[in-house]
Order: sequence, then structure tokens, then C-alpha cells
Amino acid sequence: MTTVDSPAAAGGFAPTLRQLYLVRFGFAIVWAALLFANKSSLGALGITLLVIYPLFDVAAAVMDARLSGAAGPIRGLQTNIAISSIAAVGLAVAGTSGVPAVLRVWGAWAIVSGAVQLIVGLSRRKRQMGGQWPMMLSGGISVLAGAQFIFGASASDPKLTNVGGYAILGGIFFLVSALRLGRASQAD
Repeated sequence: MTTVDSPAAAGGFAPTLRQLYLVRFGFAIVWAALLFANKSSLGALGITLLVIYPLFDVAAAVMDARLSGAAGPIRGLQTNIAISSIAAVGLAVAGTSGVPAVLRVWGAWAIVSGAVQLIVGLSRRKRQMGGQWPMMLSGGISVLAGAQFIFGASASDPKLTNVGGYAILGGIFFLVSALRLGRASQAD
């Protein structure tokens, strides 16, 4: 979700969070490749892929919350866990209704979770925990992308391919954050 690379927090927290971010990067790339390989079809595999993405987000937020302990805004992470859980159920249902319904649910999830990600990043930054800009930027872009998904659902032939691009961009932000955390750990 967010990064911490201040010297005070980097000791045991940053290296573990860095590993989590690298896993999130790898997952996003593999997930998007599978979505593209599936030709963004809403068959059983496509719906499963759509549901797995927010469930992975839930698992990652749980890990982040455990890692953060007293060092981070647990309420924001708990909110993200709830939002992503609801999104997984919503995507399972929307998947049976077609691509426009999926894009609307995905868009709503992107908007709300992006706003939460931005708030968590701002909160950690206020606590003098540097390295938050990639996650704050990612949260802001997520809000804008979510609005685009909702708008795109009304197109004459809506496609899921933009969802794969969204995942890749999110993965890149996790990679940047992991690299920043790596530099912070080496500075200690």
C-alpha cells in the first residue's frame, strides 16, 4: 500500500515491506499478462482473474498492516482490506453481467482504494516517513483511472485491456517504492 523509508522506520520494517512491494510488482505483471493472454474474456478464467486481483490486494494490505504495527495508519489499511473484499465480491457478480458492469465495479474500487492509498501516504509522510510520493502518486492516478473505467463502461464496445494496463502501472509504482526502500535500508 504505502512505503516507509525513514531511518527510524527502515530498520526491520523497510526490508520486509520492500519484499512485499517486489512481490506485488511481480504479481501485477504476471496477472496482467494472464489477462492479456486470456484476451480479456469474461469466461471462467477471466472472472477468476478479476476476483483474484482484489483478493491479492487484501492479502497484501493484511501483511502491510502486520508489518506497520504502530508505525503506520492501520485504519487506512483496514479500510482498504474491507474495500478490496467488497470489490472481489462485486467483480464476481459483475462478471456474470458483462464487461460494462465489470468496468463500473473496477472503477469504483479504483477510486475509493486510490483515495485511501493517497490518505495513508499523506499520513505517513506527515509522520516524517519519507518515500511516500510513489504511493501518493499511484493513489491519485488510481482515482483518475477509476473515473475513466466508469466512463469507458458506456463505450459502444468496452474492453478490459485497460484494466491490465492499470495493473502494470500499479506494479511499476510498487517497484519504484521497493527500490526507494532498498536505498533507505542501505543508508542505515
